[in-house]
Amino acid sequence: MKAFEDSTDVGHFIQGERVRGSASRTQPVFNPATGTKARTLLLGESADVEAAVASAKAAFPNWSNTPPIRRARVLLRFLELMNRHLDDLAAIITAEHGKVFSDAQGEVARGIDVIEFACGIPQLLKGNYTEQVSTGMDNWTVRQPLGVVAGITPFNFPCMVPCWMFPIAIAAGNCFILKPSERDPSASLFMAGLLKEAGLPDGVFNVVQGDKTVVDALLAHPAVKAVSFVGSTPIANYIYETGAKRGKRVQALGGAKNHMVVMPDADLDKAVDALIGAAYGSAGERCMAVSVAVLVGDVADRIIARVVQRARSLIVKNGMEHDAQMGPVVTRQALERIEGYIELGVKEGAQLVVDGRGLKVPGHENGFFTGGTLFDHVTPEMRIYKEEIFGPVLSCVRVKDFAEAVDLINAHELGNGVSCFTRDGHIAREFGRRIEIGMVGINVPIPVPMAWHGFGGWKRSLFGDAHAYGEEGVRFYTKQKSIMQRWPESIEKGAEFAMPTAK
Repeated sequence: MKAFEDSTDVGHFIQGERVRGSASRTQPVFNPATGTKARTLLLGESADVEAAVASAKAAFPNWSNTPPIRRARVLLRFLELMNRHLDDLAAIITAEHGKVFSDAQGEVARGIDVIEFACGIPQLLKGNYTEQVSTGMDNWTVRQPLGVVAGITPFNFPCMVPCWMFPIAIAAGNCFILKPSERDPSASLFMAGLLKEAGLPDGVFNVVQGDKTVVDALLAHPAVKAVSFVGSTPIANYIYETGAKRGKRVQALGGAKNHMVVMPDADLDKAVDALIGAAYGSAGERCMAVSVAVLVGDVADRIIARVVQRARSLIVKNGMEHDAQMGPVVTRQALERIEGYIELGVKEGAQLVVDGRGLKVPGHENGFFTGGTLFDHVTPEMRIYKEEIFGPVLSCVRVKDFAEAVDLINAHELGNGVSCFTRDGHIAREFGRRIEIGMVGINVPIPVPMAWHGFGGWKRSLFGDAHAYGEEGVRFYTKQKSIMQRWPESIEKGAEFAMPTAK
């Protein structure tokens, strides 16, 4: 599979067409492996948001009145096209994000899982019915779409995270506006083209490229009824507060500092494999990446040397190379931020065991590459422990026992994902019960739930009360209506002044 090559400008998708929009500002899109500009992004303005909202509003009456089974059939055709073009979409992702091609294939596959789930929308929208709640009276509930909804998605999963949102939203009868990351925007337009090919009516799905200008315009627009967001905690907090003040539904997924506990009885080979893959896969640019290894008791001395050897032997190169284990990070700014954290860790007194800084890949000397980095003897007071680095940096914290491990994790302000490696069933059970984290893995390093379970953290990793996708996603993108009905033959004559009760 060749890397995605397209030198044209990257614009918007509104009313079923690629458009340039206002095009008053532009931004380069880089190939992270080469460090060179690949395309030019046309940044949207408020007028472009207005055009997308108008298109979505116009499409909503017909789309929301389309029977759910017919909406599902459009998604089934989209599902087939996504499967057919999986490798094409993965190549687009690798060219703009940098992750290795096999990882990009996995991202698309996980997005497809949610599309498959959304194809079951006729069953998912079924309401409840109670006959004879009172004499001659029946009561039932239905779920109806909200109208125009929006998604603001991050660079690290330009296919999967949008697929957490728009398939369920449009299956439920809404019209959707996607604001993808400006760092890797092309995947959004590719999926928009497949939706049109699948027969989705114009205006039901729109894409507006851009930055904070577009985000603020979406948050301010009164016709946008709900906003979904995945990104950093400060921005998630801003999205939630701003949207809520304007009466919108908001699900805002924030940052993470995911811990992996290794108990003394764990299978060390499997634990090392898990740490290496979860810490350094996708160059650590995952909200579910393991960035802290919590080593209990004497397991630290037994495991550190193995992790060091594996971290030093990582194969880092262009993600399109078949043997690459880790590609570049997404931008030069990201590279500088990550390596700045490494310098900070040294100054804070952590033991730098493996230093990934300054890595040069032959033939790609200008690429945004850094190697896997490993710290030992990290303490909870250090910023490299507290803050999300979002890069291939693994911090090892040593604790004396299981209780200290649980207390350490529960004290952190972020609560996205966590895992525990052990052979002890009691430890596993107690870990699952006691840990204050939204997604928990037992001998599973990256416990991303499947499409029908839903994704979301706790504490400052989630703002709002709705997780992404699954049945919670269906509830988020719909509103419940309760209908009570009786007919004249069952109504007693005369006005009723008391609160109605069951008779």
